[in-house]
Amino acid sequence: MAAQPSFVSLDDFEKHAYARLDRNALDYYRSGAQDMITVRENQRAFDRIVVRPRVLRDVSTIDMQVTVQGQPISSPICIAPTAMQRMAHPEGECATARASVRKDTCMILSSWSTTSIEDVAASTPNSHAPKWLQLYIYKDREATKRLIERAQDSGYTAIALTVDTPFLGRRLADIRNRFQLPPHLTMANFSDQGKAQVGKADAASAADNASGLAAYVASQIDPTLSWKHVQWVKSVARIPVLVKGILTAEDARLAVDAGVDGIIVSNHGGRQIDTAPATIDVLEEVCRAVAGRVEVYLDGGVRRGTDVFKALALGATAVFLGRPVLWALSYNGEDGVVEMLDMINEELRLTMALAGCVNISDISRDHVRMLAQPRL
Repeated sequence: MAAQPSFVSLDDFEKHAYARLDRNALDYYRSGAQDMITVRENQRAFDRIVVRPRVLRDVSTIDMQVTVQGQPISSPICIAPTAMQRMAHPEGECATARASVRKDTCMILSSWSTTSIEDVAASTPNSHAPKWLQLYIYKDREATKRLIERAQDSGYTAIALTVDTPFLGRRLADIRNRFQLPPHLTMANFSDQGKAQVGKADAASAADNASGLAAYVASQIDPTLSWKHVQWVKSVARIPVLVKGILTAEDARLAVDAGVDGIIVSNHGGRQIDTAPATIDVLEEVCRAVAGRVEVYLDGGVRRGTDVFKALALGATAVFLGRPVLWALSYNGEDGVVEMLDMINEELRLTMALAGCVNISDISRDHVRMLAQPRL
């Protein structure tokens, strides 16, 4: 048996995935909108923030526990919603869920998962690690309502409503590949073939020079949405509702006014509008606008423990990892995701110790300094 590769950073998981995944899946996971400037900026922006360490603080014991939506987790490093995980590994979302339980952290399940809400819940019985459901609002409101109800009935403890996708961003790799799900996979949360299938014999996709997923979004997702629809989701759900996809102070204030329970600062992994700002660049703006009224989280570009530290210093309650989970999943399923999470958690622990912080509440704005930002 060949020896498993020795990984020392999250980049190693990505390099391994690039050599392992088929082109259809790899390009879907890694691609961003247009020239992928925002994809790159999500990571580069962290390099424009420096850590200001404090010394002589007795850092012999480090506690990384935090609370998200009232639920304690072991660290502020959580799992973002990524669609169609069974393209990366046969056990897909179930493997990721089991890894989240082993690490006692929060996982957001994509509503476009290739494993059903119920099966993911059943894969981690008697777990106290929080699971949230990411949600799109479909033109079919009853289908949307059923997703919320099924999540609640299965023990999910929050809804993360994606608000940045009235249409799908123009992802060139998916267009070139005519992206579609492999024949043995479907959007497992839907029995209606129109909602379960992506790109299969999709004539509109070919005619419009679009990927199968872009055609799917255009046919199924409601582009008329406004803040009143956030309030509708709130009226249906018995669990907290967060909005995912906020990038400005203006929208952050509107979200709070709409009664949301939390905000995820996100640019959809750079997959919607290219040249949108990096999430870390707007995090502080959003946190100031919210002024502590709801918890604020961040996803996008987090690859190192220092990145997590910087996000916490700028006001995030926790961060969510997307693509690194997929790369780790493709490498070694559940164990791969655990290994990746162990690695970045240890990086955060070391960063905290070297910066003089013994618990998460010690991390403050004084621990970071912003360098001058270049134009995109």
